[in-house]
Amino acid sequence: MQNVTSAIILAGGEGRRMKSQLPKVLAEVLFKPMLRWVIDAVRSAGIKDICVVTGSKREFVEEYLSSLPFKVETVYQSERLGTAHAVMQAGDFLKRHTGSDVLILNGDAPFIGVDTIRDAFVTHNQIGEVDTEVFDWDNPIDSSDERGCTVISAEVENPTGYGRIIHETADSNDYNLNMLKAIVEEKEADDEIRKITEVNSGAYWFEVDSLINALGKVKKSEKTGEYYLTDTISIIKDSGKAVLAFKAKNSDSVLGANDCIQLSQLNSIARKRILEKHMKNGVNIPCTDGVIIGKDVKIGSNTTILPSSIIRGKTTIGSFCEIGPSVLLDSCEISDNNAISNITLKNYKI
Repeated sequence: MQNVTSAIILAGGEGRRMKSQLPKVLAEVLFKPMLRWVIDAVRSAGIKDICVVTGSKREFVEEYLSSLPFKVETVYQSERLGTAHAVMQAGDFLKRHTGSDVLILNGDAPFIGVDTIRDAFVTHNQIGEVDTEVFDWDNPIDSSDERGCTVISAEVENPTGYGRIIHETADSNDYNLNMLKAIVEEKEADDEIRKITEVNSGAYWFEVDSLINALGKVKKSEKTGEYYLTDTISIIKDSGKAVLAFKAKNSDSVLGANDCIQLSQLNSIARKRILEKHMKNGVNIPCTDGVIIGKDVKIGSNTTILPSSIIRGKTTIGSFCEIGPSVLLDSCEISDNNAISNITLKNYKI
């Protein structure tokens, strides 16, 4: 029996409003499928045992996952009967991880961060101050067997459509102020609750045995005929286990895309964030017009990127280079002190 931290990624959405032949999770943000952003965050956080729940157009997702240089397990949700039902399809995967914790998150929320995953796990296990960079995920210290679930939340400007986070009122002797009372869905919220701007991100840390027990007790919604993962919260609380809410520092953690307009917005956010990261690391981008840099690109300091430069794939660029204008580099290796302009290069090394 494996007793290691694991993750389940829900990737069954059809994405009809995308009007694409591909499933929603394969829609790209900066040339990379949203699903890969999520997988990379999970793996970078130190979690290697991953199960993806597929659904609509599963053959595309399975083909993509089979092309990755590491193994990702898949299960199939043949009917779209809600988030809890999706997790139920990974029942055998969960059973192999009893006695540990599992991260559940959505495959179409690309900005879930490594730090958010790690810090939420630390909170979930009541560990206190630790160095998460060297944390042993498979042997967490001081783990409390009273913790059943930790919901990852975020503060957003416009909470419309999201489930609202309701905290328990902690007394002055309670060192933990993150106790969760309930998640109230938009359609069930009154005017006062709708004013709350802390929302459910759709990502959770569960103690596996508590989750398995709760999934067996989730009832079908009379309104929609679906089984909701949020219903496990009250079931776990009723069992005597604690449920927490961990607020992510970055509100982008909850963002997803249901159509191409929202997808464009995600691209804009990611593009700005990545350009700023490179500039902070000493890359000179005097004018950002038409400059698009992929998430996996590495650029040395004192290199200048000029307008209309698109750099994607596993491209690496050394220091003291000048790239652009009007350049497309895809999975290239450019050594120090090179100047490239007005050209398209793929899998090229110089």
